[in-house]
Amino acid sequence: MFFDRSDRVYQTMRRVAARLEQEKIPYAIIGGMAVNAHGHERTTRDVDFLLSAEGFSALRRFAAAGEFQPDPARLRRFIDQTTGVRFDVLITGQFPGSGLPGPIAFPDPRGVSLRMDDLSVVDLPTLVQLKLAARRYQDFADVVNLVRANQLDERFQDKLHPSVRADYIECLEERRREDEYEARRDRAEDGGNDA
Repeated sequence: MFFDRSDRVYQTMRRVAARLEQEKIPYAIIGGMAVNAHGHERTTRDVDFLLSAEGFSALRRFAAAGEFQPDPARLRRFIDQTTGVRFDVLITGQFPGSGLPGPIAFPDPRGVSLRMDDLSVVDLPTLVQLKLAARRYQDFADVVNLVRANQLDERFQDKLHPSVRADYIECLEERRREDEYEARRDRAEDGGNDA
């Protein structure tokens, strides 16, 4: 159901995006749903939106009307009352991962979004860069899969901040190791002795 794009997570993504557009709030979808938009299919239980501080303030104002319920435990998390799906807001100028200051901050969505399937989605270099800066296992796995899905190579690192280029190359090498493993396994299944 998830990959046919009718799932509750997709419904929430479209509902929130439509409401942001109605209010003329610039946004970019990031996180797992952006990974899907950029060619690697994986499930996720929530949606992440990149907003400016002003956009976040505007979202909080219209959320107070009851359409989206703020999560009392997390300032930047909301629940879509219609679907029960949560969505998080990441704010321009804050930092991915631990939240501690670093060389990469969340950018203004106006400068890094593109239209995909009638939604504003963060562009691929920014998505990869933010995932590498977050330094979580799932984010590195997402980058490996984005490398594969988009047939990226060493040249792509020139689009990334220097602080994450070594991690990008490691993800690229991991994708190559996985491809070599799959090729050996396929040969072994075809009767070869390359296990």
